[in-house]
Amino acid sequence: MMQFLKPSTRMAFATSLVIFSCVSSAAQAHFQELIPTTNVIDQETGKDVHFDMVFTHPTDMGPTMEMAYPIQFGMLVNGQKTDLLDKLTRHDVDGKQAYQADVILPRPAGYVFYIEPEPYYEPAEGKYIVQYTKTVIDAFGDGSNWDQMVGFPVEIEPLSRPYGLWAGNSFSGIVKHNGKRVPFAEIEVEFRNDGSVKLPNGSFSTQIIKADANGTFSYTTPWAGWWVFAALIEDGTLPTPDGKANAPVERGGVLWIKTDNPAQTSN
Repeated sequence: MMQFLKPSTRMAFATSLVIFSCVSSAAQAHFQELIPTTNVIDQETGKDVHFDMVFTHPTDMGPTMEMAYPIQFGMLVNGQKTDLLDKLTRHDVDGKQAYQADVILPRPAGYVFYIEPEPYYEPAEGKYIVQYTKTVIDAFGDGSNWDQMVGFPVEIEPLSRPYGLWAGNSFSGIVKHNGKRVPFAEIEVEFRNDGSVKLPNGSFSTQIIKADANGTFSYTTPWAGWWVFAALIEDGTLPTPDGKANAPVERGGVLWIKTDNPAQTSN
């Protein structure tokens, strides 16, 4: 079509496409990653767990955003919280600040690891993003406390055990805001793409589902890998970086789970 347009019109059209592409990319869903080397610890894996913490677009494998030093990083065990901020080390990804940590899980238990990042201002959307993120690890077959709640302002309470999941299993949870169920809450779902999955088009990048009238949702994971659920609630305002106005705050209750394929054995 462009060959039939005047040069000035072609230039304006091309420029508009570039602008649209940039805005579309910026408006993609942002997710705080909290990815351990494994979510099930046993004698074979050992006690050491490595965590990667990157603020990015996991399905599209980027772009990566700058991640400030977190407000909280810790673990919840049998209702007791342990501060792990001293375990964090800076680890740049694509030239952007990110973090790593190595943690030893000393005994059988259900461990909930969590992170509260600094609010991130997204100028393309005119809002702050705060993603209260957690993932659950079972150590040495304990099997308990996988539904422990950290107490974040927005949080997903798992109804399905968030580990030991087959690809194709359905995962269910409850969206809560200040401890109360959120009817018809919107949940964004993505997977951590390693490049092996090619999307048919951009609409497949972020799956969008809604909770029911009781704040309960369910999603069936189609293949193995790390999957993230982000329940989004607009709550409060903060001054913009230039201090000239207030911007809304989107608070996300974020939960990472892992699904696996069955091991194939030869006959």
